[in-house]
Amino acid sequence: MSVSRETLISTYFSERREEIDRYAEILKTWGIERGLIGPKEGERIWDRHIANCIPLTTLISQNASIIDIGSGAGLPGIVIALVRPDLKVTLLEPLQRRFDFLEEVVEELGIEIAIKRGKAESFKGAFNYVTARAVAPLPKLASISWHLVLGGGSLLAIKGEGASTELEAARADIPKIFKKVAESKIHEIKIGELPLARVIELKKAG
Repeated sequence: MSVSRETLISTYFSERREEIDRYAEILKTWGIERGLIGPKEGERIWDRHIANCIPLTTLISQNASIIDIGSGAGLPGIVIALVRPDLKVTLLEPLQRRFDFLEEVVEELGIEIAIKRGKAESFKGAFNYVTARAVAPLPKLASISWHLVLGGGSLLAIKGEGASTELEAARADIPKIFKKVAESKIHEIKIGELPLARVIELKKAG
């Protein structure tokens, strides 16, 4: 493991130590039992799933509102909320069993996160940031969620090595959206012992 659980907790979750430890345990147990986390992922919760979500939090301004779409097991939304208690976080999940899971997790952790059931394309609301991890290729992700981004806000998508290819595809596929994009870029974020993270940002014109 590239970075230890103890290092992650002390460095990034100083205000929410017990909560992140409990959340990791929930992912390893309830998450696997209910099929939200793969059966072989139990030993990789910290380095693959939790650590992967932390760098994105460095791109978010203080006291911002966030909606995490297709939240699934709560990644990255719950991790964002635990790293950054100043943020107002909403989780959006269309599937009932995942929605139920998220409600139980948030109650168990005793944290203030709003949980909504629905699809991004039909959900109404406006937020400083829309976040997503493993939801859809960027062209589709942007097309279903762009209406949720406030002017001056951003869509932040955690991506892998194909991030640049996805960004180019989005530029070609959704020109209507890109007329309202003030900036589109890939952040390659390397902090501390965390693995390199790639986050695509589409910033909406104010």
